[in-house]
Amino acid sequence: MNLWLVVFSLLMCFHQPAGVLVDAGSAERMISLHFFPGVVRPGSEFRVVLVSEEKLDVDDLKVEAQGPGGGKIRLILRKSGGGPPFWSWWEGKAPVAGNYQVDVYFRKKLIFSEEFKTGERDYVKGETGVFWKAEGDWNRKMENLYSAWLEALFQEAGEKDSWPDLDSVLKKKEWNFLYNHLGQDEDRQLKLEPDCADNPFFLRGYFAWKMRLPFGFHECSRGSLARLPVPGRWFHNELPTSAGPEASRFSRLMRQVMNVVHSGTGRTALTEENSDYYPLPLAREWLRPGTVYADPYGHTLVIVRWKPQTRNRPGILLAVDAQPDGTIGLKRFWKGNFLFATEEVIGDPGFKAFRPVVRASGRLRLMSNREIQESQDYGNYSIEQLKLKPEVFYEKMDRLINPHPLDPETALKELYQALYEQLLVRVEAVENAEKYFRGHPGKIIPMPEGATVFLTTGPWEDYSTPNRDLRLLIAFDTIEEFPERVARDPEKYGISVSESPEKIKARLEKISAGLGRGLSISYRRSDGSLKTLTLEEVLSRKEAFEMAYNPNDCPEIRWGASPGSEEMSTCSRQAPSWQRERMEKLRPWFRKRLHPPT
Repeated sequence: MNLWLVVFSLLMCFHQPAGVLVDAGSAERMISLHFFPGVVRPGSEFRVVLVSEEKLDVDDLKVEAQGPGGGKIRLILRKSGGGPPFWSWWEGKAPVAGNYQVDVYFRKKLIFSEEFKTGERDYVKGETGVFWKAEGDWNRKMENLYSAWLEALFQEAGEKDSWPDLDSVLKKKEWNFLYNHLGQDEDRQLKLEPDCADNPFFLRGYFAWKMRLPFGFHECSRGSLARLPVPGRWFHNELPTSAGPEASRFSRLMRQVMNVVHSGTGRTALTEENSDYYPLPLAREWLRPGTVYADPYGHTLVIVRWKPQTRNRPGILLAVDAQPDGTIGLKRFWKGNFLFATEEVIGDPGFKAFRPVVRASGRLRLMSNREIQESQDYGNYSIEQLKLKPEVFYEKMDRLINPHPLDPETALKELYQALYEQLLVRVEAVENAEKYFRGHPGKIIPMPEGATVFLTTGPWEDYSTPNRDLRLLIAFDTIEEFPERVARDPEKYGISVSESPEKIKARLEKISAGLGRGLSISYRRSDGSLKTLTLEEVLSRKEAFEMAYNPNDCPEIRWGASPGSEEMSTCSRQAPSWQRERMEKLRPWFRKRLHPPT
């Protein structure tokens, strides 16, 4: 070989172009490096987030930085997760001004390099005539980073955790690698309190704002049984707005989201070309953090983390949601939290992704379904969930979360744990109503008529629990029906067919009773004392929960206390008789475990 070719080849091994894979065999990994904040000041700390579609064990990874003059900078691994996508978060300090190169080594082999430069300015300046100018595009790498950001944001949180608002999560800079990304102390200026329909848009909008990506949302009709919700006028980040600080302009757009987005937004037709969301296949590859679940009755959740099944532990799929009172919490996937139905409901529910916003001829627009399906960055448009039977939907999801047969005792324990977490959230919701009444003694919250009790505004929406209690009743049924379900299909749970269905059912009913007695919740009674209820006691009050959602009732009634009991003796408030009459008319829906069309 020519000597100069040898020398050139050796030089190329050590001087790679910034932002490229240096190992051709690793191209499938879709590796990308991202630096935060947007402008790194000399002498300040910086964050590096490595994202890949192929798993790279952090034990085999080393991320190193070189400063001006070739000096090495130690980067510390803060956290990692995934996937797909898989990600790791590293931190270091840029001591002086100049160009820096970050190198990624996998099993001691250099596989990726990227450069960044420290800046004189200490903030990212945006165009002031619009909410923000989109300087980048949504693509596979940005979608992967969005998934990584959401998982990192909630990685250290558990299913029992909740927060008074979205701000309380975003302002944890040790969780949020986008914190102060613009360098304007912008996060301290935000106050974000979305409800359940708004929450996916707030998360997507926050990420798009920080990363200078396009973002949009529609006005939408609410729909009816005869007509699906239909998108109308479209709003986006490049519409004109008055001048002001970055945080003020972003907050202004989020207030518009709150005014425009509602429960019908997530339930547009799966085939709709002009919707904010598009439907996904029920496949692990595509149900990533950031995926939105729109249920048939208007509630929405956003996937934030998968916990894979192990030999000793079942898998868990976690999502974040918001409540009418602004609280944010994590929920696991199970029938009690993720309702699915396709008959006698308004619109098309299911797992969906945000429709990419792209620029064409200088203007922002939405990608069509065909464009999404043919795109190398996406290719995941699917109408698999259209008119899908609920039992098929839950079976498919069960197989994704737990690919291997579950031990029935372990599965039952997980059901009780999920119910327990659901009840803890309800304890907080009922107590929030009590705090309201302590500040408004003698107040009676107006109750809407008919099905609008499930969909309204004001104090009734903030403090009543009809949607939550309907889900709770379905959760009760799921636990009570579990022994029978296992007895009908024992092989699914790794049980020998030699054991009779009767013995299987009796054995699991005994285990269920023990689990019900072993878990308990406590609520605050009207006199301030605590009342503890085992889950077995809560389950025995199932019928009372059909009429327990009215905030004008005392907490004893809302937790199903029997009339004339010692528990009921501290009750100091009851809903007016005319409200009880309205509730009786709605009770058949609760008995049938169906949500009236809203």
